[in-house]
Formats: sequence, C-alpha cells, structure tokens
Amino acid sequence: KIYKHHIKVGFSPEKIRPYTQIPADFGDFWNKNKAELAKLPLIYTKELVKEYCTDQMDCYLVKLQVNERGQAIYGYLFYPKHAKEASCPVVLCPPGAGIKTIKEPLRHKYYAEHGCIRFEIEIHGLNPKMPTEDFKDISNAFNGKENGYLNNGLDNRDNYYMKRVYMACIRSIDLLVSLPEWDGRNVVVQGGSQGGALALVAAGLDPRVTACIANHPALSDMAGYMAGRAGGYPHFFRVAGMDTPDKLNTMAYYDVVNFARSIKVPTRMTWGYNDDVCPPTTSYAVYNVLQCPKEALITPINEHWTSEDTEYGHLTWMLNHLR
Repeated sequence: KIYKHHIKVGFSPEKIRPYTQIPADFGDFWNKNKAELAKLPLIYTKELVKEYCTDQMDCYLVKLQVNERGQAIYGYLFYPKHAKEASCPVVLCPPGAGIKTIKEPLRHKYYAEHGCIRFEIEIHGLNPKMPTEDFKDISNAFNGKENGYLNNGLDNRDNYYMKRVYMACIRSIDLLVSLPEWDGRNVVVQGGSQGGALALVAAGLDPRVTACIANHPALSDMAGYMAGRAGGYPHFFRVAGMDTPDKLNTMAYYDVVNFARSIKVPTRMTWGYNDDVCPPTTSYAVYNVLQCPKEALITPINEHWTSEDTEYGHLTWMLNHLR
C-alpha cells in the first residue's frame, strides 16, 4: 500500500540519547512498591458483555481492585471461544492518554481469534459503559492542561498519580496469569502513546512479561526540554513552573527511558517522523537505550496514529515471538 503525506527527516537519530538519568535508588523504589502490591489479595468481578461476543470469542467486563484503598480499574477481557486450560498466551493492552471510555473494544478482536486472551483496560476506575457525555464532563472538570491527572502529585514520587497506574498494570498481569486458560509461558504487553509507555513500563518492571510492543510511547524523556529539544508527552514544560527540582526528580522515577534500560525481552516499537504529540526524538531516546532483542518500524509520514496494517503486523510479530 502507498501512503502519501509530507515528511520530516532525521540526522543521525541512532545517536540520540535521553537527557533523563536514572536515580540511584530507582530499582529499590519500584521493588518496594511491587512488594506492597503483592501483599494484597487479587479481587475482581467479571460479567459477560454480550454485545462484544462473537462466534469466535467471549468478552467480559472486569472490575479489578488495584490497592488497599479499594481503588479499581475496568477492562474488557476477551477469551477465545471454548478456550482450553493452559492453552492461551495473554496480552495486556493499556490505554492512550485521557479520561475516556475504552474505544473500539473490537478493533483488536483478531488476537482472541488467534487464540490469545486479551485484556483492554482503562486506568481511572471509570466504568466504560458510562455515556460518552459523562466522560467528557469528568475530563473537562478534572483534566485541565495545568491540573490534569498527569500533573497530579508530581512534586512527590510517592504521591504521583501514575504510581497507582503503573501498579495497576502489574495487578492486571496478576489477573491474567491467574486464569486457568493461560498457557503458563507467554505474557505480552502492547499499546500506543500512553499505552505504549505503560507497555514498556510493565516490561521493565515485571519479569513475567515475555514480549513488548509499543507505538510512539508517551512519558519518554519528559525532561528533554532541559537539553534544548522536545521532551515527551505530556510536555510539562509548556506550563510555567513545571521545571522545579521536585518535579524533575519525580519525572525521572516515572520516565519510560529508565524502565527501558532494564527490559530483557523481545521488543517491537513503531513511530513516525510527523508525530508532534510524542516526538520521534523521544521514541529514539527510548529505543536507543534498549539492550534487548529489538525491532523498529519507522513510518516517516505518520503523525500520532498507526495504520491497521501496522496494528495487524504487531499480532504477526507477537505470534512469531511466542515461547
């Protein structure tokens, strides 16, 4: 297929290195949080969603508790029809940024059609069955440019909003590997933008992950502006007062580049040169620090989107990397 658009060019992009440095106690900080999470029982509910079931798969709406305070996330869990015990790879798909419903739950139905269990999640504890207008109202009220969830608690690494989100991804993997239909070997994480960031974070945090797929990850080299170049989404430095020492310190504990440094499993990334949301420099900053088997699909004309061919190509790549 031929795609036409304007293009941008890169000069020696393989030499790009992140501005962001890894804190000395980065591993200790996250190991402590994982240990605390592991003490909590796995609590969730599951109900059949008939409108997303097909002749080849079943879909369930899951509400999964993610901490001791009772906070939860929701997700659609897709099973191959009549899945047998110990037969299915599992795939976790975190969402892009925003306060919104889970869009197009059937977009990736071909994962279940190829024998995988796939869990498409949201991160805020909002039931995806709510009306779209309710999501818009909540987003307008609580997700402003200066005070949105990605800014919430940024002054302190222990209070930052995304700590619960990163741990929710680990808890989602806890759920997936508890399923009797899991094949006992394969745990794949896959997503785009914020979801791509969370896929890479999960791959860096959780040794159960066996493969990672990320489209144009957000939250990557966020402090890159300090080096005189674009930093990663959410572009904190476009808001005055975001470059304080406390905020910069917290960013380093949550920056994707510092999780990418420890990924050991096969990883596929894709990004485009026309992306002004998650600039290609930030994807290169992540890709260039990966020390694992890796593959890049560069799509020069792409803005902040991926084609259906690219998305289906992820499935093909994943199937070729099952253990």
